[in-house]
Amino acid sequence: MLLQRPFPVAVCDNYRIKRCRLYQGEAYRGFIASKKRYFYGLKIHLVVTKDGQPVEFFLTPGADSDVACLDLFDFDLPPGSEVYADRIYTHYALEDVLSEAGILFKPLRKKNLTRQWEPWERYWISLHRKMIETTGSLIERILPKSIHAVTSVGFELKVSLFILAMSFGHVLKVAT
Repeated sequence: MLLQRPFPVAVCDNYRIKRCRLYQGEAYRGFIASKKRYFYGLKIHLVVTKDGQPVEFFLTPGADSDVACLDLFDFDLPPGSEVYADRIYTHYALEDVLSEAGILFKPLRKKNLTRQWEPWERYWISLHRKMIETTGSLIERILPKSIHAVTSVGFELKVSLFILAMSFGHVLKVAT
């Protein structure tokens, strides 16, 4: 299993935030560090298989910390599973709890941290991370540029259905 770095789903453009009726407050204003841009909306957190099929996902407000949201994952996986994650998910306590449950949690480590991987493990983890980034871009490609919704529940339902549709498309592609 692979843990996808959360990606944003904007509710509206930045200049329309004051008129937004779906969500109110600074909790929904997030920052995309790779694009150096703010957005107003939700983040999608995903766990996917090595083939790119979503297994588990949830939505959080845009301003929520990615590491704090790591505790919200269910991790209902069979013993012996391996979960590969990005550098932002360094959480030693969760790593110890999952190892007691028989699940290997392997985040890519920064160079200044205490628990380092062997060079071959670091390479193996980075290979899996490249596969997962394509899944995030596929979901972003499926999502429309703007999602019309009247209520916040309707917006969240539409985003969830897009992820579910991608999952069904993946199952049908594998079955044929």
